[in-house]
Amino acid sequence: MPEPTEDVTYRHQDWYAEELADRHFVRCEFFHVDLTEAVSRGAVFTECVFGNVAFNASRHTDSAFTRCTFKRCNFFEAEFTGCKLVGSSFDQCDLRPLRIDGGDWSFVALPGADLRGVRVTDVRMREADLTGANLTDATVTGVDLSGAQLDGLRLTAADLRGSDLTALDPTAVQRAGAIIDAEQAIVLAQALGFEIR
Repeated sequence: MPEPTEDVTYRHQDWYAEELADRHFVRCEFFHVDLTEAVSRGAVFTECVFGNVAFNASRHTDSAFTRCTFKRCNFFEAEFTGCKLVGSSFDQCDLRPLRIDGGDWSFVALPGADLRGVRVTDVRMREADLTGANLTDATVTGVDLSGAQLDGLRLTAADLRGSDLTALDPTAVQRAGAIIDAEQAIVLAQALGFEIR
């Protein structure tokens, strides 16, 4: 592992298609940095701040963005595979279309996020804050949402099969046309006070 870069501020940098490989950044700040089509594998960002950063069409594999803050960043067609984003927060970011496959996004803050049509598969999102987020037409399959904050969630026509919905109050979300499996139907019926016999 290379020596970490600590407490450095990057402004107006062009990192287009940059290979971030296994670089390690701690408490660094990135403002107006272009990471379009950048690729990271095993990179680590700890307690970093990203402001107006373009992650468009970037690819991240087995990388970590822990306790990071993303503000007004663009993730158009970005992909995260097996990444760890525990404790990170997203504010006024453009998150569509986005693909997240595997990894740990527990304690992530995405309140009010526009996530229409995103693909989130086999991800741990325990205790994530998705209050008021819009997951219309999204694919959220095999996702651990235990303990997540889900009030006001818009799930219209979303595919939720195989996800942990124990934290979901079916009366507090928009759910028309959302797809669930038989096991989830039992969980949601019990949440509504039905007894299954």
